[in-house]
Amino acid sequence: MSSDEETFRRLVVELRILEGTADALQTRVALVSSALTELMVAKMTLEGLEKEKTDAPLFVPIGGGSYVEAKLGSEDKVIVGVGAGVAIEKTMKEAKDNVDTRIAEYEKTKTSYEQQLRQVVEKIQNNRTELQELSAKLGEREKTSGV
Repeated sequence: MSSDEETFRRLVVELRILEGTADALQTRVALVSSALTELMVAKMTLEGLEKEKTDAPLFVPIGGGSYVEAKLGSEDKVIVGVGAGVAIEKTMKEAKDNVDTRIAEYEKTKTSYEQQLRQVVEKIQNNRTELQELSAKLGEREKTSGV
């Protein structure tokens, strides 16, 4: 087996691995984007609640496009999830700060994933170009050797 054939096989294997990596990164970007959207909605909701007074009527989503009517118990106390199914009570300011911090972390993570994805896609394109060149070279070699 010639050096070009070995290089061709190596590039094919590397290309498959890179495509899998690109798929995984695209999935991660989508998950982080979804979480960011949810956090943005939470931020807007907190900002809206901040303007309301105790006993203000609210419509609380219960899923499936359905809502129940409720009354705001306190305009300054919020229950915030902190992970692993644990939630704690915080002030409105603490809750907003928590959401802002999480938004910043997710944006940084998304940027990192997008940068990695760009690098992988660039490497995929380079490998494809090199594969096409090698394929043409090997095809020419076969024609000239009469195989």
